[in-house]
Amino acid sequence: MTTPAHTEFMAAEDRRAALAYVIEAFTEAMLAGVDPSSLAHVALDAALQELVGAWGEEATAKLIGELPERIRNGEFSFASLH
Repeated sequence: MTTPAHTEFMAAEDRRAALAYVIEAFTEAMLAGVDPSSLAHVALDAALQELVGAWGEEATAKLIGELPERIRNGEFSFASLH
């Protein structure tokens, strides 16, 4: 039987693995001379397309609506990642 804690742990593990792949892709692209800002914009576009495909427009818009506060709170700042 799978417990909610186990399911949450597995989802967190999956997100950590996904982040490692994204960081690797960013690193490789930058080493190849791709502008980091351009890469970030394209990555956001691709991520939004995936979220809309998985969750639909309304749920994705709700998620994106929460981003300004999270950004202002420093959730995505490099300092918070170290």
